Amino acid sequence: MSILLTSGESMSRLFDLDWQLMADSVLSMIAVLVLFAAMSFLLFNPARKMLSGRTEKIAAELAQAEQDMTDARAMKEEYEAKLRDIHKEADGILAEARKKAVLNESQIVGEAKEEAARIMERARVEAELEKQKAVDEVKREMIAIASLMAGKAVSGAIDITVQERLVDETLREMGESTWLS
Repeated sequence: MSILLTSGESMSRLFDLDWQLMADSVLSMIAVLVLFAAMSFLLFNPARKMLSGRTEKIAAELAQAEQDMTDARAMKEEYEAKLRDIHKEADGILAEARKKAVLNESQIVGEAKEEAARIMERARVEAELEKQKAVDEVKREMIAIASLMAGKAVSGAIDITVQERLVDETLREMGESTWLS
């Protein structure tokens, strides 16, 4: 194709459009369409499949995440319910322990009162025994004094009236309540 036109040539064909060029253009378009179809089959379809597979995978993961969230909420509610039950059970155990402690306390106090009463009774009995011992000792002393007096009376050869008078005097000195006890 020559750009410079000579004066003898006419400008009838400006771009050199002839049948050959048209046939080459049509063949090039067919080749481009075939190439596009081949590329679509070889490259675009696998890319579309990969993208649709990825979309499905993401959708499945979102559904699984939603299911996991639902399960987690259910487990949380279950654990909270168990925790409330455990708190109730702990409160019950503490209340039972308090009741047992109060019962033990009253039992121990009762036993202590019984022991105190036994000790008081023992002390009263021992005091009574000591009192009885003292009374017995006073009686023994009286008998000893009476024996001494009798010995003196016999040794002095006193008569019976004098002896009776001495026993009466001794009894008066000791007191009638002591002698009668």
